[in-house]
Amino acid sequence: MADSSPSDGSEESPFLEREPIPTEAALELLQHGEVELIGRMPYSSNHTFLVEINDSALRAQGIYKPLAGERPLWDFPGGLYQREVAAFVTSEALGWEVVPPTVVRNDLTHGVGSLQLFMPCIFEEHYYTLREDTDQYDDEFRRIAALDIVINNTDRKAGHCVLGTEGKIWAIDHGVAFHHEFKLRTVIWDFAGETIDDDLCDDLWRFLNDMPAEYDDLLSPFEQDAVKTRTTALSTARRFPHDDTGGRRYPWPLV
Repeated sequence: MADSSPSDGSEESPFLEREPIPTEAALELLQHGEVELIGRMPYSSNHTFLVEINDSALRAQGIYKPLAGERPLWDFPGGLYQREVAAFVTSEALGWEVVPPTVVRNDLTHGVGSLQLFMPCIFEEHYYTLREDTDQYDDEFRRIAALDIVINNTDRKAGHCVLGTEGKIWAIDHGVAFHHEFKLRTVIWDFAGETIDDDLCDDLWRFLNDMPAEYDDLLSPFEQDAVKTRTTALSTARRFPHDDTGGRRYPWPLV
């Protein structure tokens, strides 16, 4: 299957333009819509597919990551697609809505995997370009930075923060997250040492008091306990941490 890539003006883009879709409607579409493969996404270490999703009311695109296409990792068990779903569940439970709607589907072409709503975006923009000349998105990036600590994201590249065409920042690619050992790797260190706003801390404490029931199907008991430990530490410190490793907490490549 051919790679899909953004149009450079010489060919028609495979990506649909569309109006924003409310979360509940998006979940209904993802869970029950008919899915057709369009092509494989480039630059992915695991098999990742752009798909079209249709039901009687909506048409959209999604990102399908099947278990069968996962490359084995020495430090993560198979089933990275479940972590993609757990990241969405966490974002929603916190009330931050920074991860696109994501579900498990077991009836697609390559078998069980995650299916995430594709967000039309401005492909040239990423974390570094968006912070270069403005602080317009800093509050959104602070939420993503806090989310990454909660979920123990080991791969927050700059290109995993995308600017949707509706003007919202979305956080994507969370397959290597939720490890029970602290493995945070991220490009978002600009807020290190800053006090975390009361509103974010309130969200963290509320999350701790009502952990998502979906975790039982997505994460091991050790991983769930580690989520609680990290969230408690962050909300108690009320401050974004520094990287004290000499740079080992940055992903590679950075973008």
